[in-house]
Amino acid sequence: MSTRTDLAQNSEQTSHTSDKNHLTVDDITVIDSGSLKRAVGAAALGNTMEWFDFGVYSYLAVIIGKVFFPDASSTAQLIASFGTFAAAFLVRPVGGMVFGPLGDRFGRQKVLAFTMIMMSAGTFCIGLIPDYSRIGIMAPVLLLVARLVQGFSTGGEYGGAATFIAEYSTDKRRGFTGSFLEFGTIGGYLLGASLVTGMTSALSSEAMMEWGWRIPFFLAAPLGIFGMYVRLKLEETPTFKQHMEQQQAIEESKPRLSLFQMLKKYRHQLLKCIGLVLVFNVSNYMMTSYMPSYLTGVLGVPELTGLLLVMAVMIMMMPLTLLWGHWADRFGRRPVIAFGSAGLVLLSVPCFMLIGSHSLAVIFAGLIVLGVLHTSFSGSMPSTLPALFVTDIRYSALAIGFNLSVSLFGGTTPLFTAWLVDATQNVMMPAYYMMTAGVIGLITVFTLRETARKPLSGSTPSVATLAEAHSIINKLQRKHSKSRKPLVAQTASDR
Repeated sequence: MSTRTDLAQNSEQTSHTSDKNHLTVDDITVIDSGSLKRAVGAAALGNTMEWFDFGVYSYLAVIIGKVFFPDASSTAQLIASFGTFAAAFLVRPVGGMVFGPLGDRFGRQKVLAFTMIMMSAGTFCIGLIPDYSRIGIMAPVLLLVARLVQGFSTGGEYGGAATFIAEYSTDKRRGFTGSFLEFGTIGGYLLGASLVTGMTSALSSEAMMEWGWRIPFFLAAPLGIFGMYVRLKLEETPTFKQHMEQQQAIEESKPRLSLFQMLKKYRHQLLKCIGLVLVFNVSNYMMTSYMPSYLTGVLGVPELTGLLLVMAVMIMMMPLTLLWGHWADRFGRRPVIAFGSAGLVLLSVPCFMLIGSHSLAVIFAGLIVLGVLHTSFSGSMPSTLPALFVTDIRYSALAIGFNLSVSLFGGTTPLFTAWLVDATQNVMMPAYYMMTAGVIGLITVFTLRETARKPLSGSTPSVATLAEAHSIINKLQRKHSKSRKPLVAQTASDR
């Protein structure tokens, strides 16, 4: 179990307990590795579930357009399909405003269990909706309602999961540990995409249109029930438990901030969060949700070939995400994010020129470069974003900032980019869109303070072993002793 140490006799020997500026061993959280692994797995599972749905929806976008919007042209069907996809993002900030404060007040674990089952229920219901030929306009209306339920629940998912992992992690490894959240994202997307690709290969076009497209959505129910069960078995994060121990005294001396007060007080951190999430999610949704349709619908690559190309890049991105998480711990969050942002500015146009070629090898090379750039964000953002906020408002602020940015700039990327390409007849518009995101990312990263290998804001250190806790105390003692020596010498000379 994750716990703060209770060896009082050791802390008395190694700490200056009388000095309020010094920590004791009791103040340092020692994280049990078993509990950490369970926490990371359970938190990442929700992201896997969310992106399983995204992978399924993105790879079925053409079929969904035909099933629910049969009277439209092929281009209009695709835009309508992505429009329904994007509509869910409009309610994500609302979900963040509801679930975020609940997570800050009652605990991260309870809220994450609820969002899990709600999200899977929305996905499952998509598979139940009759097509347009049976119920007419009610078919796309019900699809929209199901997507709104998904979006509302997802509003509390990523912010809560990132907060949960960040608060469970040790300070030295928070980047690597947090990268498993995005490892789950890519894994879920790949699982959904693989399932659709396999079914597309095994079934006829008629069978996929008639009933095959529903099967991936039905799988959400057992996955959601399993995920809720796993999350309900978890303990609350050590950081939040420590915060709740002090909450009564905090509220007596300082009343809890209202939503408006929080937005006003932490507006600078929220703006930084929005800027970081913008570059992160434009890259993300461009690579995952839009690219399969771009390859097939715009460039004319055979559908199965396009799907397999993107899936191959996804497989490569999974270990790279963990590697970038490790590098974010070693070299810092700011250099890693700056690298990815600069890469989007400098390499987006060359990459899309490669992707627009007629050689599969060259197309694949362009996709790989974009994949490498994106993983610099996916490996570093889960540890960077929670560190922007203090414990008592971390879930709320991250959920609101993250989902507001995703709603405006991330989830709309497939829809807006498809419209830009259709309106301008310029196949390079996605590259220009990514370049703009890269510029915003660079501007934002220069406003950040480095948080690698440091405690979360407002929290005491978190370590992996008791020996590491004692080492921190000893370093603080030596630093304290050195800082006092000049003062003692000066006092002696005055005498």
